[in-house]
This record gives sequence, structure tokens and C-alpha cells, in this order.
Amino acid sequence: MAKPYVRLTQPLVRDTKDGDLRPATWDEALDRVVEGFTAARVAHGPATFGTFSCSKATNEVNFAAQKFSRTILGSNNIDSCNRT
Repeated sequence: MAKPYVRLTQPLVRDTKDGDLRPATWDEALDRVVEGFTAARVAHGPATFGTFSCSKATNEVNFAAQKFSRTILGSNNIDSCNRT
């Protein structure tokens, strides 16, 4: 029998010592995201990122996605499926 679906109620991060997932605070998890994005940008440049948005999302959501990609990530690599 399959295991029941379990919803996560807090973020998990990989422990640097043994590589296992452990519970973390939202601040710690988001700090890890920022560190990872920053490291990738330093190592490979901002063009390493790409963002894909959905044509079924609202204009406001698509605008926020492109704004995030261009101002935070520094990448112009953004696309959506609006053409299909």
C-alpha cells in the first residue's frame, strides 16, 4: 500500500555535516536560497538563470515574474507560453 500524502509545514534544509534534511526556520531557508543564487550568479553570471511564466496566470503575476527575473536575478532570460 502506498504511503499517505504528508504536507510539509515548515522548510527543510540539508545539513552540511551529513547531508540529511532537517527542519529549519523560514529565515534560515530563505538565506540558503539567497546564498545559492548568489553563488551561481558569481560563478556563471546572471545569464545562468531563466524564468518561465504561464499564460494562464494574471498579468500582475507575469509582471512580477519578469520583474523578479530582471531586477533580482539580473537576467533577461524570461519566456512564457503565450505564443501557443
